[in-house]
Amino acid sequence: MPEPAAPLLRPPRHRVDPRARSWWRVQALLTLSGPMLLTALVMAVLSLLFFPGALPWLGPLLLVLLVLPAVGYLVVMPRWRYAVHAWELGDRAVYAAGGWFWQKRRIAPLSRVQTVDTVRGPIQRRYGLATVTVTTASTAGDIKIAGLSCADAEQLSRRIGEVAQDVPGDAA
Repeated sequence: MPEPAAPLLRPPRHRVDPRARSWWRVQALLTLSGPMLLTALVMAVLSLLFFPGALPWLGPLLLVLLVLPAVGYLVVMPRWRYAVHAWELGDRAVYAAGGWFWQKRRIAPLSRVQTVDTVRGPIQRRYGLATVTVTTASTAGDIKIAGLSCADAEQLSRRIGEVAQDVPGDAA
């Protein structure tokens, strides 16, 4: 007798704020794409000043190794992350999906919630965004819902706290 197929896990219902794409783009400029583009520029200028004969081979090399990947990351990553990042708060659990290249989905029972934190970094504040971190009694780690509007983050934090108090704890 064949085993029944495992049920498919649907994506969470709520998307993060559209401004999260701009926040992720600025993060990329500060951490990866910006340094790559700056390195390409400095190498091109130094080559032009001190080794002009190297530009015919160095220019295409910089373009392929630094400029195109940096610009590609700036364009693709925020859109891809926005398509993946979502969250949902149910009666008994909080559900979050995140990542962009390595995608993960986590469901945590509200009976296991220990703390709910709301964090607003300097760039997030510029875009009116926040991250909600739900810490559970689990070795799998926290659930982070990044890219929420400040109002949504406050409301979600409050609701998780209220719902978690109403859910009976495990008898384990």
